[in-house]
Amino acid sequence: MRPALDLATAQYIVEVAATAAFAASGVMEAARKRLDAVGVVVVACLTAFGGGTLRDLLLDRRPLFWVQHSAYLWGVFALSIAAMVAMRARHRRPTEQAIVWPDALGLGLFAATGTQLALETGWPMLAAAVIGVVTAVFGGVLRDIVCNEIPMTFRDRRPYAVCAFAGGWAVIAADALGASDAAALAAGTVVTVALRGAALQFDWRIPAWRIRD
Repeated sequence: MRPALDLATAQYIVEVAATAAFAASGVMEAARKRLDAVGVVVVACLTAFGGGTLRDLLLDRRPLFWVQHSAYLWGVFALSIAAMVAMRARHRRPTEQAIVWPDALGLGLFAATGTQLALETGWPMLAAAVIGVVTAVFGGVLRDIVCNEIPMTFRDRRPYAVCAFAGGWAVIAADALGASDAAALAAGTVVTVALRGAALQFDWRIPAWRIRD
């Protein structure tokens, strides 16, 4: 039997990293849209906590992860303020290209932990992979909606949610092969981030809906 502490510790580390990565993408998107300080913090929080909150609601986990670990809130507030001060000092405005990399990291980390938590709860494999996708993409969806953008997962024809889905299956495969919890989380994260990175690097495209004139 695997030690529960190892699982909890691995999930906590991944969740912290995912929250930080998505918070950073939220800060940069809010800054790119020239929101004020309150807007930046709100967008950062929605991005960082949105997917994990929906995951916890669907899995009936209480308290919500950011309530259980209130340090997450302080961390996102501190990251938002520090990022705003740094960007103002250097007079830099983030580009959309700069946002995709922390977004890709958060995508992979949240896909892995969402899938593993669903498996731990006893959900079937396909449903667990879907929970991983929901966890990974929902925060970004909220970020883009609040910033008056069509969500990246819908408008970017380069694979996005598909990468998270593949990462979820990597977690499932690693778990089925008897890998450690940390190794399963790492496998899911690496697969998702690698696929998203390759899609960005080589401009892989998913066919779009076409209407003939």
